[in-house]
Amino acid sequence: MGFNCGIVGLPNVGKSTLFNALTSTAQAESANYPFCTIEPNVGRIAVPDARLVELAKIAGSKQILPAQLEFVDIAGIVEGASKGEGLGNKFLANIRETDAILHVVRCFDNDDITHVSGKVDPVSDIDVIETELLLADMESVDNRIQNLSKKAKAGDKQTKEILEVLNLVADVLHSGHPAKETKVNESQRLILKQLQLLTTKPMLYVCNVSETELLNEDNKYVLSVKKKAGNSPVVKISAAIEAEIACLDSEEDKREFLNDLGMQSTGLDLVVRTGYELLGLQTYFTIGPKEARAWTIQKGTKAPAAAGVIHTDFERGFICAETISWKDYIECEGEQKAKQLGKLRLEGKDYAVQDGDVMHFRFNV
Repeated sequence: MGFNCGIVGLPNVGKSTLFNALTSTAQAESANYPFCTIEPNVGRIAVPDARLVELAKIAGSKQILPAQLEFVDIAGIVEGASKGEGLGNKFLANIRETDAILHVVRCFDNDDITHVSGKVDPVSDIDVIETELLLADMESVDNRIQNLSKKAKAGDKQTKEILEVLNLVADVLHSGHPAKETKVNESQRLILKQLQLLTTKPMLYVCNVSETELLNEDNKYVLSVKKKAGNSPVVKISAAIEAEIACLDSEEDKREFLNDLGMQSTGLDLVVRTGYELLGLQTYFTIGPKEARAWTIQKGTKAPAAAGVIHTDFERGFICAETISWKDYIECEGEQKAKQLGKLRLEGKDYAVQDGDVMHFRFNV
């Protein structure tokens, strides 16, 4: 399990350039004209984690299997997309099943790259995109209400419960607010999640700035996005720099390039870290001579459920989890010394797995 992100934005804001860079491919055509992305692009990448590499080195693991992150890049959305304008509406369905939405916003001036509205105005751009997402949800909810009303009148209890939530959501959407603001109880919250509405998804704003502005103080565009975003996270990257990094062959070349720019990490690292935090995700590891592997779980996940991410039998027959923190594993240079120094713990069913735990599950089925 990793997480998947749907990438949205107006045409020519750098979505496809960013997608290519993040996935180190050229499968999303990048060109200076609207709608150059015709079909939705899906890319899976390995989540960068220096801890996993170090743990694997100590254990002599033959194979390293990082957690996975999936990006779905759809055509640029324009005003009127929910009514069929442009191509964006055609592909909104492709991001309904994603965990979060990564909203790329243009925060740079460049006369050579056209803007669909003729001027750079990130707040206006955000309003256009979020209005179209809201209108798409409104259409979806209204259609479902119409389809389920007859069935609910026949006395189907489950349908009545779904219809009740749909009506609550419809009131919120028609008042101009996102579906995430719908007030529901715990049982209704599950129904709301299953509706897979676009405006219930967590939003991560990505400010695409020029190469020269990346390490400088936030420009006026970035500041306006941060103000507009409220409690939603905002990251600043340069898609152009990420594209240059993606073209480098070796990790050593990439590190040298970053050092020359005075950067500690890539934009991908920043997006992943922020995305994990946004979704309340964390990582634990299984380490051995055959493979070193990272597993992604929700924060607060108990040991049996974490074991179930590997295989359902592990959760069903869970006995205990041999656990070493990643720091202790590295400091002790492996499992054997960690045991000798009392750094290995036997954790039971009530243990909440911590980020970076190295775990070995005992189970019986």
